[in-house]
Amino acid sequence: MSQKNDDQEIDLSVIGQKISGFIDSIGHGVYKIIRFFQKKIIIIAILFIVGAVLGYFLDKNNDSYTSEIVVIPNFGSTDDLYARVDLLQSRVAENDTVFLKQIGISSSKNIGLIAVEPVIDIYNFVSNSPINANNTQNNPNFELVKLLAEDGDINKIIKDEVTSKNYAYHRIKISSNGHVSQQKQVAPILNYLNSSAFFQNQRKVTMANIETKISENQMIIAQVNSVLAQFENNIKNNQKSEKLIYNNENNQLNDLIINKNNLISEIGNLKLQLSYLDEIIKPKSIVLNQKNNKGLNGKMGKVLPILFLFLFFGLSFVLFVNKKFHKKYA
Repeated sequence: MSQKNDDQEIDLSVIGQKISGFIDSIGHGVYKIIRFFQKKIIIIAILFIVGAVLGYFLDKNNDSYTSEIVVIPNFGSTDDLYARVDLLQSRVAENDTVFLKQIGISSSKNIGLIAVEPVIDIYNFVSNSPINANNTQNNPNFELVKLLAEDGDINKIIKDEVTSKNYAYHRIKISSNGHVSQQKQVAPILNYLNSSAFFQNQRKVTMANIETKISENQMIIAQVNSVLAQFENNIKNNQKSEKLIYNNENNQLNDLIINKNNLISEIGNLKLQLSYLDEIIKPKSIVLNQKNNKGLNGKMGKVLPILFLFLFFGLSFVLFVNKKFHKKYA
């Protein structure tokens, strides 16, 4: 028993010594780190200040901008829009200034990227359709999405190229090194996107048909108004006439009024269509020269000081390890 107690005391003593040695090693390491900072505080301060100042000037001179044009492709011209934007991007990448000047872009050196993507709006896609736009359940788009969702991931279907090209709005992105001009770059790009002879003819025919429809509806409304005015005169002149009562009970005045209201609503919708069908690719909104702060753009004032200190500490650690093991194994 005495020997067993002695062994336990020895074990506890060894454990205590190891714990004490571990704490001493931590304390020694902390002390070395403090001493290192005390010796290198000037270098650390200089590196931090230099990194902050250099990063500030880099951020200040950052000329990276993005511009966005949200457009509505009319007359089924979505594929043509994507093909023309891809062609523009290839010409910009090849620095084909001859082609770009031919379409009116006099200054293209600062343009780095032109791309187009759909504005994903599945709710608008499902609820709005030329047929039964107010009835989602009978909407062809709703039925299509419902059918596709049964066989696959709805998120993939929403972002699928075939589906996305059927969205109403599409976003043209322009990345540039410097400001983009509405007159020198954006307007020529939009003019080029609207230069298709086929779709120009489609636009003229469609707008002529809409104007004809509006004119015909207005003529019908005028005829209905004439009938209603005549009926009103009959009421004033024959308020007690039994014949009037008979006619009032058997005419279709109520249907005429309903049809008139429907025609007025249709005219309003047709005029609304004319407001955005005047161009093949109709710009909905244009936002130019937004500062590009993605990635490291605009963040160099914070990144460079940390980077300089990280490199300094890393180099110091490598030199310390090399010195230590060189003495031990040399």
